[in-house]
Amino acid sequence: MKIVVIGGTGLIGSKTVATLRQRGHEVVAASPNTGVNTVTGEGLKEAMAGARVVIDLANSPSFEDTAVLQFFETSGRNLLAAEAAAAVRHHVALSIVGTDRSDNGYFRAKVAQEKLIKASGIPYTIIRSTQFMEFLRGIADSGADGNIVRIAPGLFQPIAADDVAANDADVALAPPRNGIAEIAGPERAPFNEFVARYLQAVGDPREVVRDPEARYFGGRVEEHSLVPLGEARLGHIGFDEWLRRSRAAA
Repeated sequence: MKIVVIGGTGLIGSKTVATLRQRGHEVVAASPNTGVNTVTGEGLKEAMAGARVVIDLANSPSFEDTAVLQFFETSGRNLLAAEAAAAVRHHVALSIVGTDRSDNGYFRAKVAQEKLIKASGIPYTIIRSTQFMEFLRGIADSGADGNIVRIAPGLFQPIAADDVAANDADVALAPPRNGIAEIAGPERAPFNEFVARYLQAVGDPREVVRDPEARYFGGRVEEHSLVPLGEARLGHIGFDEWLRRSRAAA
């Protein structure tokens, strides 16, 4: 079966491509550096020819509110139009847990993307994921003020990129849900505690301060803003196991 992975050369995309190829499928790793650009439309028609499933893992190069909204709306419209013309049977998109419960611009842009998918008429499954463990360093850096890192205490349930990719592959090979599936890591704890554990594990001396006013992508973090409220499929890789693997790969 031919499967196109948009954003197929990125962190999650490259892992998803490898997983699907291991399962015996023909997979196109589509991204601007492989000649497929969902914003300009370049290469979309050719990539979609004969595809039965498309997995959209593309991400905006800018997180500025207007730019990110424009990216997901333009990319989404172009991609879905190309899929409709090619009679694609299943559109899979990676989104974010809590995207409809936050006031930040990035999450609003993901909501706009989800609305386009639901209105497209193409059978779909939207995977809402919690944040990736691989982004913890960037999160710490974004909350840093000198040697202090300010992080909100709302609950956090990060998931390893390998688990996200495995779920992407499983969903792509299953029938469309025409709905949302949520995935999360196996451990839940306050956001600030995860960041502190990470910095300690990597030998970063910065101090993590619990700050209820600290922002995340510009938005406030309430107690349940970043975790599933209902049933979610949990990853297999715990935080300590991920840290061990990360150190081994370094």
